[in-house]
Order: sequence, then C-alpha cells, then structure tokens
Amino acid sequence: MRDEVDGLVEAWRAQRPDLDVEPLQVLSRVSRLARHLDRARRTVFTEHGLEPWEFDVLAELRRSGPPYELSPGRLLRATLVTSGTMTNRIDRLAAAALVRRFPDPADKRGVLVRLTDEGKERVDAALADLLSYEESILGEMGADDRGRLASLLRSVLSPLDESPVHPRP
Repeated sequence: MRDEVDGLVEAWRAQRPDLDVEPLQVLSRVSRLARHLDRARRTVFTEHGLEPWEFDVLAELRRSGPPYELSPGRLLRATLVTSGTMTNRIDRLAAAALVRRFPDPADKRGVLVRLTDEGKERVDAALADLLSYEESILGEMGADDRGRLASLLRSVLSPLDESPVHPRP
C-alpha cells in the first residue's frame, strides 16, 4: 500500500540525499490526516449550523456536566483563545440562543456561561455525527492497533502540550 507521502519522501531523498527525511514519514501523514479531519469537522458542524469554534465552546460546556456552565476564564483556557476573543464568542453564542450568561454566585463581579437546551441538542447531534465519521475513518483498524496508535501519538503530543514555547533544536 502506498500513499502520497511515499512519493514526497522519495522525491526529497532524490533531491536532498544529504538530509534525513525520515520525520516526514510520520509527521507528513499526521499533517495530511489533520487536514482531512478539519475538512470533515467543518462539513459535519455546518450540517448542524455550527462553526468549529462554536462546537469547541459548546463541547467544553457540555463536557463540564450539569448544569453545563463555566466561567469565561475557564472557557478561554480550555479553548486557547484570548479574553477578547472569548467575550466575542460568548456574545455570538448568546445571540444565537446557544448559551446564556448568569451572575456567578461565588463572585459578584463574575458571570457564568450556561449551555441552553438548544445548545445542548446541537452539540450532542454534531458530536454523534462526528464520531460516526471518525469511526468510518478508522475502518477495519482493531482495538489493539487503535490503542497502540493513540499511545504513540500521545507520546509525541504530550511534550508539546506541556511546553507553550517550542524552541528550535
């Protein structure tokens, strides 16, 4: 079985035999997979009237459990955006009736963002369709292989997640 990356690696080996292009074997495939997944996510979310960023915020609220509410600060840390961006996103989600703001009883100046019933229904439906698509991508890959792949990817990703700055070697 060959894929696009095999051709890319062969071409680089021929043109730059002085370089070790082995990292491309893994990381170019991860990059291509990420692009395919991004397109699929956008398609699934569009079918549910959501942008990817909307799904991300709604999903963070949904995963928090009943009553499905979090502070804006917690949402921005989870979604890796700035305070101004999160405020704009909450405003837009509130205007679409997918979330509501409530005073934070623990902080008189603070607010909590709560998922509405409509927001919960949309994120649940989008997640179900996304998981169905992702299951089809994994296809015939067995549970053991999936577990090994997840573990290997975790070993690459974990150090990157721990360090916000990635200096060049």
